[in-house]
Amino acid sequence: MSEENNIHEQDENKLIAQRRAKLNELRNKGNAYPNVFRRDSYAQDLQEQFSAKTKEELAELNQIAAVAGRIMAKRGPFLVLQDMSGRIQSYIDRKSLDKELVKEIDTWDIGDIIGVKGPISKSGKGDLYVKIESVSLLTKSLRPLPEKFHGLTDQELRYRQRYVDLIMNEDTRSVFKMRTKIIQYIRDFLTERRFIEVETPMMQAIPGGAVARPFETYHHALDIPLYMRIAPELYLKRLVVGGVERVFEINRSFRNEGLSTRHNPEFTMVEFYQAYADYHELMDLTEILLRGLCSDVLATTSIQYGDEIYNFDKPFTRMTVKESILQFNTKLSETDINDIECARNVAEQLGIPIKDSYGLGKIQIEIFEKTVEEKLKDPTFITAYPTEVSPLARKNDDDPFVTDRFEFFVGGREIANGFSELNDPEDQAVRFKKQVIEKDAGDDEAMHYDEDYIRALEYGLPPTAGEGIGIDRLVMLFTNTHSIRDVILFPHMRPE
Repeated sequence: MSEENNIHEQDENKLIAQRRAKLNELRNKGNAYPNVFRRDSYAQDLQEQFSAKTKEELAELNQIAAVAGRIMAKRGPFLVLQDMSGRIQSYIDRKSLDKELVKEIDTWDIGDIIGVKGPISKSGKGDLYVKIESVSLLTKSLRPLPEKFHGLTDQELRYRQRYVDLIMNEDTRSVFKMRTKIIQYIRDFLTERRFIEVETPMMQAIPGGAVARPFETYHHALDIPLYMRIAPELYLKRLVVGGVERVFEINRSFRNEGLSTRHNPEFTMVEFYQAYADYHELMDLTEILLRGLCSDVLATTSIQYGDEIYNFDKPFTRMTVKESILQFNTKLSETDINDIECARNVAEQLGIPIKDSYGLGKIQIEIFEKTVEEKLKDPTFITAYPTEVSPLARKNDDDPFVTDRFEFFVGGREIANGFSELNDPEDQAVRFKKQVIEKDAGDDEAMHYDEDYIRALEYGLPPTAGEGIGIDRLVMLFTNTHSIRDVILFPHMRPE
């Protein structure tokens, strides 16, 4: 520990000791944590309702308000309170208030939580305030908040102590308010189109629906291993078999993978399935959804992400995997990516490690991820993914080498994945068996053979299209944040 940090910690410990002493005095007087104050107003509501009125108009109105919040600053006779909606001042009139109460108020610290009741007025500078007629200390803050001007700037500390980050940083609160609005918009958008929201198991006997390594746990009563779901897909499609023809779930999924600015072991996505539809219709639906998010939630037609601006008002670009590789690798020919040996040579030249088990489709995707993905800045649908890397998608009728699948990209990041569903139980069984062979060969992310899902398909899954949209990445895009940890309230981190 540096000398500067050591001095800071000593100062903090001293302040904590002083505050604990104040708490002990409160305990001696009675209940130190009262729960009798009831507010009737929020700071932002009062600001919106009364800020335009003059001091004289407010005096004539004599509007009484009860507000509660955390003391964020002391400015002479004013205490600045912060609640969930915003900030408002409260005024200490030392001449009219009981002297003992004024003495008590003077002992309160920044960070303490109080309740105030009194008339609304305006200061000489035009700031709205609640004049204190009655006031209560509701919760004593034992730890001092970060410095007034520097705030909580340590990035790791912000993630570990999100509660302090939320107190100190308006930008952080704004991000999570926007996250709530985005999720609510998606829920309303789908519900209005007759999709039914459901909940499916988070612990599964067989993890499926994606290619990923699961977290494993154990159920002692059943005496079986269970897995945290990597996706809700196979359960949602079971529901389509059962007649729930439009279904969605806003879900938490879990993948036992590395941490990065784009990956967290648990994450949120929305998955939805529509019977009697194909992947083209879901691309159209996704375009309408995202354009609506821009216009209705952000009140704009474009999004700024970093130094770049992406227009959501014009039609989204659509191209196949092969077309995108050739567009962004102008020196390559169709033969270079259509012939497996040529494709292997291209991958080696790009420094991409290729396993002997990789087929042409897998190699193409490796080249795509290396040379194309991060260049897809404007809203773009990439279609025609190889069957080899799409074990749950329907083969294309004209070219069985690829599937009727798309991924949606913006800002160089994948946001959504969707496809026309494979509803041929025999084809699905063959693909599951191929995945099992790959798992036995050491691929931890390959799928299990799900016999019950095959049985469900044998009852008949209507022609269906499905899609998953990553909520965390979508929020990153819409809030111009560049780490997934900034849009997850409590991201996973190594222990302190």
